[in-house]
Amino acid sequence: MLLLIGALTIGLILSLLALGVFISFRIFEFPDITADGSITLGGALTAVLIVAGVHPVAATAAAFFAGALAGTTTGILHTRFKINGLLSGILVMTGLYSVNLHIMGKSNVPLLSERTLSTMMASAALAVLGAPSVHILGWDVSTRDVAILILALAVAMLVATALYLFFRTNIGTAMQAAGDNAQMIRALGVNVDNMIVLGLALSNGLIAVAGGLLTQYQGFADVQMGIGMVVWGLASIIMGEALVGVRSLGFVIVGAIMGSVLFRLIVAVALRGGLDPNDLKLVTAVFVFVALVLPSIIKRKRRPIVPASAA
Repeated sequence: MLLLIGALTIGLILSLLALGVFISFRIFEFPDITADGSITLGGALTAVLIVAGVHPVAATAAAFFAGALAGTTTGILHTRFKINGLLSGILVMTGLYSVNLHIMGKSNVPLLSERTLSTMMASAALAVLGAPSVHILGWDVSTRDVAILILALAVAMLVATALYLFFRTNIGTAMQAAGDNAQMIRALGVNVDNMIVLGLALSNGLIAVAGGLLTQYQGFADVQMGIGMVVWGLASIIMGEALVGVRSLGFVIVGAIMGSVLFRLIVAVALRGGLDPNDLKLVTAVFVFVALVLPSIIKRKRRPIVPASAA
């Protein structure tokens, strides 16, 4: 039960990462590698602000704006300076490594003795329930773990709802249209470059919040915590699309969250079953590769062979 709750919690936290990657990769088809630096930026800034005495909610909000600034930088490099999108993300991600080190002042910032959203939720749950553990389906589960799971679920639902409502507004619709058909939306008078910059800012803002929440959950920020997170987000999106299909926007958003949770559960089960943690990133990369290539292979196999005489 502890493994399940931990996997669900991390999966829900990283669903914000999946939603951010969804905006850049699926709406704009923009290969934004900034995410690897943005999630660390969010975690680093949140940790430093909390250690300095800033309220955890304010520190998490600051992480959003820092991530949005990183995404804006990537967007400006691409739209204003005409640098390739992939290269723009790589440049910003590389620069963020040094920025994150300067923010933290060292490679790791612990939060074990600080007040975070996790400790606040744990204290509130303990005050309400009056017991350090609760009985769930025959298992004794820590009140703290249940409280943090509820917090992660609430945040994921809030962000998903806000994102859905945003994409129903004029700006959100224009953003989707810019990703679907840039030439058409440009003819209607919409500045496509501004839409791209705004989309990348929103994407990396959500990713940085995921980093801030993950830092508060695990109790530390580390300069290496963002390595491979873009692949993680892609894996979550692919699994989500397989679960709900690519239909309406609401289904896609819910699918990204479900994919993140399911992927984390698979990872937890694999680690529990004996998978070497050193192989985790490799296995994730192989999974994404297969998921990206398999649909086209299946489509080619199903395509009817036209006889040469008929041609």
